[in-house]
Amino acid sequence: MLPVVSPNPPQSPAPDERPDLRTLSLSALQALVALLGEKPFRAKQLFRWLHHKGAASFDEMTDLARPFREQLARETQLTRLTADAVQVSTDGTRKYRFRTWDNRFIESVYMPDEVGEPAFDPDADDEDPVEEPLARSSGKPARVRRTLCVSTQVGCAMGCRFCMTGTMGLVRNLTAGEIVDQVYRVNADLRGINKGEMDAQRPLTNLVYMGMGEPLHNYANVKRSLDLLLHQDGANFSHRHVTVSTSGLVPNILRLGEETQVKLAVSLNATTDEQRAKLMPVDKKWNIAALLEACRQFPMKNGRRITFEYVMLRGVNDTDEDAERLSTLLAGMPVKVNLIPYNENPGLGFGDPGVERVQAFRRHLERRGFAAMVRKNRGRDIAAACGQLAVAGQERPRAR
Repeated sequence: MLPVVSPNPPQSPAPDERPDLRTLSLSALQALVALLGEKPFRAKQLFRWLHHKGAASFDEMTDLARPFREQLARETQLTRLTADAVQVSTDGTRKYRFRTWDNRFIESVYMPDEVGEPAFDPDADDEDPVEEPLARSSGKPARVRRTLCVSTQVGCAMGCRFCMTGTMGLVRNLTAGEIVDQVYRVNADLRGINKGEMDAQRPLTNLVYMGMGEPLHNYANVKRSLDLLLHQDGANFSHRHVTVSTSGLVPNILRLGEETQVKLAVSLNATTDEQRAKLMPVDKKWNIAALLEACRQFPMKNGRRITFEYVMLRGVNDTDEDAERLSTLLAGMPVKVNLIPYNENPGLGFGDPGVERVQAFRRHLERRGFAAMVRKNRGRDIAAACGQLAVAGQERPRAR
């Protein structure tokens, strides 16, 4: 059965009809502030509170007059996720379970990268790490990455056979405000537990849209969230430090390339359509040829190159023949291959191929001239690694 891949599946109804400030662009805030009878400069103040400081309430916005804050509280709403649970892995990974306004649950994963350690960010270049202001014993700034894997939907419609999130089905899309607020709540938590050791305002350095859901299935809200997070008056992330992943929604791959400058990661995971369609139902709608053609047309501006993610499944897609076919498929494209040893999930029936097989696969790609890396799977002990995110027991909304 084909997954539901309409460009923008219906949202769950908002708690009320008031505008959600967290989702509004600066220009929309300017129009709202004018409508409320306030001076124009208040819009930028409000935007900075929302997206630079990540304010969780109107009370925090101390340089806004109290009557204005009270008016905002009456006439607008402010998205704020609640951290329902936090699990900490032995490797430092932190998995956050967030509760939404309508009692749905999503998960976000924070992954700290130590100096000299391969980054989680699948398309991070050597020059990408942020220089930490605190000097180490050498007297030089430390080069670090602190990456957050964000979710874009409650559940997922794509139905990939090896992914726990796919077992949930699609419950609903996240709004742009809910996507960005994952970043702000984790930033606030990290500031609290690492006082003096991180950037005081924004501890996170990198973002990957690889959590629960298919980002390009919720394109409008993902695009809005990128605009907010990259805005110079907001969180001010660099497009070089943001990666959006997709299982292969071809039309929106081209849109993403034309409308943003962020990086693209594509989950390929197989080298024939027969093989891929069994693992990823999306292949029945957009096969490998269509997917690769979209990737070839993806604008490679500002030095971008596509990362192809390849989850290695024991006895399924991990042979030397698979490596050779993958090399042939990607020949001539400016790409990087990110090999992901499978994180075993109960009941799904797939296994980790083991270190030797993974390294042999990587060496085959390198002999063919490809940059290939093996992702260090973080947070396996707390089910926070790739393909392990899922929150059971969430009912899908009834059709309206």
